[in-house]
Amino acid sequence: MYFYIIVLTFLVVVIYAYYIVFIVCLFPLSFYIKRKNKKEKLIAKNFASENKHKQKVSRLHSNLGIWLNEYIRYAIYKTGHIPSHRIRDFLYRNVFHVTLDKGAVIYYGAEIRNPAQLIIGKGTSIGDNVVLDARNGIVIGANVNFSSRVSIWTEQHDHRDPYFRCTQKKRSVVIGDRAWIGSNVTILPNVHIGEGAVCCAGSVVTKDVAPFDIVAGIPAKKIGERTRNLKYDMEHHAHFL
Repeated sequence: MYFYIIVLTFLVVVIYAYYIVFIVCLFPLSFYIKRKNKKEKLIAKNFASENKHKQKVSRLHSNLGIWLNEYIRYAIYKTGHIPSHRIRDFLYRNVFHVTLDKGAVIYYGAEIRNPAQLIIGKGTSIGDNVVLDARNGIVIGANVNFSSRVSIWTEQHDHRDPYFRCTQKKRSVVIGDRAWIGSNVTILPNVHIGEGAVCCAGSVVTKDVAPFDIVAGIPAKKIGERTRNLKYDMEHHAHFL
């Protein structure tokens, strides 16, 4: 009996050894990310001050910042593949500063951009292999269900711009309580999905969805309405996924 326990313990340590080293190395990033988020909020208040700030930044400092920011994005991606949502959610909260309420879970393989601008409510379940582009902010309510491979975008390039720059407008996405976002749904910038709404699998949502509406298609259009007597709370989640 003891032999099997020792073998099992050894296997767990070996499997998690890489992740343990990776996690320990993440924590120094938390201070840089927190400072970076504060600086970005100050700069965003005045576009002119942003240009002035950029002129003062030395080439060396700029290059180091680019490399560090790219590593942070890589670290977020690798965090999404740690085989325990409890560990992942702890890191999302305490290292990458995601606002993740009690009982909410982000499943395996998530790609998150600008996690400090991501807010997820109580009991919400974010399915596997999602893309959450929170560069302009994503707010997800309580007890929302995301199926697999959902993509939310809050930033996009301007095809009319001669330099192919991103749009300057703030285009956040807001999703109400108990909404259900089906598998392979794409939600584009500046969309508000109401409470209890359903976006059917494969939909491309380009405009607001009213509370309790059911939408489907490309672009998504209303095909029905959901019952308004919703009472469920999502509390039970798979551990390793």
